[in-house]
Amino acid sequence: MPRTFDPKKKQRPPSYEELLEPVDRLCPSIPPLVARGNRPLRMEFMHQLKALILFHLEEHSSGRHLLQFLQEDDFARRTIAPPEGIKRSAFFEAINNRGLEQLFYVFNQLQAEATKVLPKKFEDMGELIAIDGSYIAAVLSMYWADFSDNVRKAKAHLAFDINRSIPTAVVLTDGKVDERPYVNQLLSPGQTGVMDRNYQHYKDFDCWIAEGKHFVCRIRINSKMTILTANPINPESFIFHDALVYLGTRGVNQTKNKIRVIGYRVNGKEYWIASDLYELPAEKIAEIYKARWSIEKFFGWWKRHLKVYHIIARSRHGLTVQILAGLITYLLLAIYCYKHHREGVSIKRVRELRIQIRNELQGMQSAQMSPKVFKEQNGEPTLAKT
Repeated sequence: MPRTFDPKKKQRPPSYEELLEPVDRLCPSIPPLVARGNRPLRMEFMHQLKALILFHLEEHSSGRHLLQFLQEDDFARRTIAPPEGIKRSAFFEAINNRGLEQLFYVFNQLQAEATKVLPKKFEDMGELIAIDGSYIAAVLSMYWADFSDNVRKAKAHLAFDINRSIPTAVVLTDGKVDERPYVNQLLSPGQTGVMDRNYQHYKDFDCWIAEGKHFVCRIRINSKMTILTANPINPESFIFHDALVYLGTRGVNQTKNKIRVIGYRVNGKEYWIASDLYELPAEKIAEIYKARWSIEKFFGWWKRHLKVYHIIARSRHGLTVQILAGLITYLLLAIYCYKHHREGVSIKRVRELRIQIRNELQGMQSAQMSPKVFKEQNGEPTLAKT
């Protein structure tokens, strides 16, 4: 026979509440959201955050679609929206004007927690951070997202932990800006930034070395270099060049520090890589650069499956809020998927979670019980009436 609910025993919450559990633990320490006038806030920060997580987790096509769901769905009204509901004006006012400090705090705390929980893929290579920018299509009324006369695009500059497959930092700009200046905001001392040719800049190489930031950066095949010391090459290796050099033209833009440059060939294509990792074998440095592809896969997956393209705010503030909420949702999914499946985030696991949440809700509604009254028995959810 099914066991009855015992309020003295700790009950396992439904899947949605378990997904949000890391956020709930942060709630007491989140900087307070203060009303700017005499009227009290109509929507608290946690209502805003949970609504945005729901938007990214579920398949809502717009902000209005989300609001209708929050008004008409029993689960959303009870679990996410404030008692008096979420009005359209209050929702979009919050998205476009409030919550940015709080969202950055939650993102940074979740990123730190995920870093502790998730295993490292490359134990012997240090903290590898892929850095890249990705365009986000905007509409013409988003005048701040300057790209060209007839096109508006924003750009998300992202730092991505290659070892754990999670985002670690983000900066949003208009689409025309250069990506290189944002490395200093995305990379911390002791970490190794893994970058494509867009980040090749000899003065930056010297600055990163001075700041204790390592780098593995692809450079152009015709880059000017003065060879100082050539390292021995294994004739059976795919590496064909390994040397300490000064990059650039003397008296013009030459590096002050010695830079290690390796060249390797894969499937008939040559790659030239600059780095300050002098002790690692050349094959390891090539492997590190190959791992940079993980950020490209993340951008594609994140944009496709977590609704980055469905813009719900047109201001810079609002789009930053939406992007941060999407990254927070991904971090929650990363923690949840590793806890339950010992694997990374995938659309298969996200769909399973969506279905599981719905199945639990239907079961609880039929049993007339609160979402808090949920128990797992023999690996299957068991529901009992209160």
